[in-house]
Order: sequence, then C-alpha cells, then structure tokens
Amino acid sequence: MNQQMTGQQTKVNELIENIERVMVGKRDAIELTIVALLAQGHVLLEDVPGVGKTMLVRALAKSVDLQFSRIQFTPDLLPSDVTGVSIYNQKEMKFEFQPGPIMGNIVLADEINRTSPKTQSALLESMEEKHITVDGVTMRLNDPFFVLATQNPIEYEGTYPLPEAQLDRFLLKLKMGYPVKQEEITMLDRTANVHPIDTLTPVMTRGELLEKQNEVRDVHVSDSVKKYIVEIVSNTRKNPLIQLGASPRASIALMKAAQAYAYIHGRDYTVPDDVKYMAPHVLSHRLLLTSEAKFEGKTDKQVLEDLIKKTMIPIERGS
Repeated sequence: MNQQMTGQQTKVNELIENIERVMVGKRDAIELTIVALLAQGHVLLEDVPGVGKTMLVRALAKSVDLQFSRIQFTPDLLPSDVTGVSIYNQKEMKFEFQPGPIMGNIVLADEINRTSPKTQSALLESMEEKHITVDGVTMRLNDPFFVLATQNPIEYEGTYPLPEAQLDRFLLKLKMGYPVKQEEITMLDRTANVHPIDTLTPVMTRGELLEKQNEVRDVHVSDSVKKYIVEIVSNTRKNPLIQLGASPRASIALMKAAQAYAYIHGRDYTVPDDVKYMAPHVLSHRLLLTSEAKFEGKTDKQVLEDLIKKTMIPIERGS
C-alpha cells in the first residue's frame, strides 16, 4: 500500500469515526453509505421508524460540511415542491427562481413511497441526470449531489411503491436493523444531556470529498474482475428463481461500488472479494423473484447469495 493510499484511508476512517459518535453500532451501514457517496451513487434505506435513518444522513452532512436538505414526502407534495418554482417579483417585474430542497448537496428523501409517482419521478430524474428543468430552463445540481431516500417496509396503506425501473436508479439498498442491548444503553448514555449530533464538527471539506470521488474513478479494475462482475449479473438473468434479472446498469453500479469499497480500505485496485461483498447490496433491489420463489419464502438476498456462491471466483495469474 503506497503512502498516498494510506493517507486517504486515514481520512476516510476519520469520517467514519466522526459519524460513529452519533451512530452506535452501525459501522457497516456507515461504510456502505460512504461507499455510495464516493461512487457518486444514491442510497435507498428501507427499515422501520426510529432506527437512525435520518440521523445517519444528518451526521454525514455535518461531518463533510455540506448543505443538507430534507424532503418529507406526503401524498399532496408537488414536483415543484422538490425542484423549486419561479415566482413573479412585482418590484423587479420579472420571474425569479426559488430553488427547492433538491438544490442541496446531501438530500434526505424521507418516506419516498408516500408521494405520487409524478413527484417521485421529479426526484429520480434529477438523481440520474444531475440537473433539473423548470419553466424550460435547465439548471445543474450542486456537486457533490447525494440522495438518501427512506421508506417504511411495514406500512403500505396510502403508499406508492417504487417500480423496478426507478429502484434501479439507487446504487445501494440498505437496512439499519435494531441495535443490540449494550449499544442501546450506550445510545442512552450519549443522549442523556446534549445530543452528539449538535456537537459534531466537520472532518472533511467539500473539496476533499470531490477529490476523493475523482480518485475512486481511478481505482484499477482488472479484466478478470470485470468478467466476474458480468458473470454474476448475467447469472441473475438465467436463474429459474428470478423473473427479472439485473440490467447492464447494474454491472456498472457493481463495478463503481467495488472501486469505492477498495478505496476506503486503502487499495488502488479491486479484488473479487470487493465484488462479492458489494453484490448483495447493489443487486438485491434490482431483482424480481418468481411467484414460486416467493411461495418458498425466498428473499432477494438469499437467492443472490446462493447465486454468488455458485459463480466461479477468478484467480489472478501470479497471485
């Protein structure tokens, strides 16, 4: 490991440890969220209320000194409430654009499945294109731009589930899970007086983050690792338990996630284990299981993990 990569790993570890001052026992979720941020992707967090989804994204925004915006999705929310709207200024006698919350650096899209498909598409299109169009004028979103969307998996009344085509826009789908007892006791200790989120200070600048995002793109991916990625993804299209397999966009997403995962572990090259670890997080929400698989009680992750086990891991010559 060269000296530059050691320094980058130290900086990323500082970021993780800073967020851990707020988030107790969630290192895996923190690491994966940072992977998505460095890979310039977006995250869908699906979990029950109260496990720290909002707190995670707030802690990340404060740790990197970025502009944080929150959109609370409701059935009556309009696309203009997300993107912004032009308002007529009588004094100046012209229309002025009032930016919406989408113009932030880190955007929390809370309960995204509670709003109409029309409003969902306004957010999801901006995630893909990284610009918005209002009244015929196209405006580029701020760099960096990172969306963390949440949805509640236990309440479906009055919700609009995201279709597969829109789920595909998220680089990763994560779950937080409940803390163990000791972690929950630690949380009580830390929040007894002042909440740690109120005292959190930045450990990374916007410029440093943009530099790291560029460096992640330069992480080497060998031909054998690329073949391994494509083999896993193509196997999802041939599996009898999967009705709809992963698209070529999933192959690109898995490669970018593997690059970022290698980077935060201090390497400027990827190995098959990076792909193997990231694959369930990148691919599970892009699959549609057959009714037979669902009847047998199979989950996306279970089917995917079995598929990965059966996919031959490439061995580099000379390794």
